[in-house]
Amino acid sequence: MDEGKMDENEWRYHGEGNKSLVVAHAQRCVVLRFLKFPPNRKKTSEEIFQHLQNIVDFGKNVMREFLGENYVHCGEVVQLPLEFVKQLCVKIQSERPESRCDKDLDTLSGYAMCLPNLTRLQTYRVAEHRPTLCVEIKPKCGFIPFSSDVTHEMKHKVCRYCMHQHLKVATGKWKQISQYCPLDLYSGNKQRMHFALKSLLQEAQNNLKIFKNGELIYGCRDARSPAADWGELAHHLKPFFFPSNGLASGPHCTRAVIRELVRVITRVLLSGSDKGRPGALRPGPVPRGPRVSSDNELLSFSPMFLVGKNAPERSGLPKGCLLYKTLQVQMLDLLDIEGLYPLYNRVERYLEESPEERKMLQIDGPYDEAFYQQLLDLSTEDDGTVAFALRKVQQYRVAMTAKDCSIMIALAPCLQDASSDQRPVVPSSRSRFAFSVSVLDLDLKPYESIPHQYKLDGKIVSYYSKAVRAKDAAVVAARFKESEDCTLVLHKV
Repeated sequence: MDEGKMDENEWRYHGEGNKSLVVAHAQRCVVLRFLKFPPNRKKTSEEIFQHLQNIVDFGKNVMREFLGENYVHCGEVVQLPLEFVKQLCVKIQSERPESRCDKDLDTLSGYAMCLPNLTRLQTYRVAEHRPTLCVEIKPKCGFIPFSSDVTHEMKHKVCRYCMHQHLKVATGKWKQISQYCPLDLYSGNKQRMHFALKSLLQEAQNNLKIFKNGELIYGCRDARSPAADWGELAHHLKPFFFPSNGLASGPHCTRAVIRELVRVITRVLLSGSDKGRPGALRPGPVPRGPRVSSDNELLSFSPMFLVGKNAPERSGLPKGCLLYKTLQVQMLDLLDIEGLYPLYNRVERYLEESPEERKMLQIDGPYDEAFYQQLLDLSTEDDGTVAFALRKVQQYRVAMTAKDCSIMIALAPCLQDASSDQRPVVPSSRSRFAFSVSVLDLDLKPYESIPHQYKLDGKIVSYYSKAVRAKDAAVVAARFKESEDCTLVLHKV
């Protein structure tokens, strides 16, 4: 990146979350990611550089080891001319959602992360500009807590995402409850996965976006966004899935195009060609307690692998696919927030007595090989030490990161000479697509956020238990019978 020739007019607003904002280059297949801060919060340039470098190191040394090097793009920290950053901030301000403008882009340090534009086709650091679709999915947590520390029976029956929906609608975050359930997507059962993806398409919230040639064409930014229009989406997708234009317009065409999209995305999600670091996970005792239903058969989840006769096969997810890998990292949450919070307090008491030890404990980094290695000890027998408590806290932070990551699926029509395309290929009814799969949003969740997570967990369960069960006890009771919680058997297909 030539810092002396930076022109803000070559960059466009791409999107933002709670803590960062991304702009994309108009021609090159790269993006810049800037940190955001409240107006009254200032950090030194050195602190911002270290924050960004920690993100790079965590992706490289931890998440890449778990998920595989082809899925995780770590990027690099770059320093930009301050005048360029200031002019860029002014240029994009009008495009930002109003709900995100409570924080400002960092214009003082000049530091940003340079990353590949994952809405474009990626293969081994190579990117192309042929017509491309990209579906971004934030799948959320794919299992029901198995820890014996869970005190709320409801958490053994309804997944966190489904409970949280009710609170989000009640507080005005979203207009209506989504029918999407992460357990359907992670089931590996194609019918359930199809239902999950259609539910996301109907009520995308911030869990699904679709880009065409790098431009957002589908997915809402906040609750005030207009309702999803499947007809408009089908208009964008039709040339990709039915290039001969053999379909008439109207509802039939829309349904056919959406059906093709869902089938292709499901096939990609079930594919697997990358490998993380082999072996090395040391399982502790198999936890007793709740079980997750899959195709009406009860299976027990245990850390990093499924327990029971032929359980990995029954789960439906191939071990090599990214969903399977992501689920395994999520399940580093061995104790649930209820079991983790007392251990967090143990670490806090130690830090109050010995604050100089914070650096040695690697709470704020560096996220290196030593940090990665401590994540691999899955024992759950508490020996009362700070070391045990810290290990569980760090595993929980990594698990929460995996629960909030996004999967980017880029699709491009195959070249006429398909043999020259070295990328994996997925078929649809009338076309074939080269594809690449990547993971986004892999910042390690902050240590300081654990008390907030504990309070939020109690609030979600309390609201769901009182408001929903009291409102329609008969319906909810029927949904909670035996193994029918959060599964497709509840849905009319």
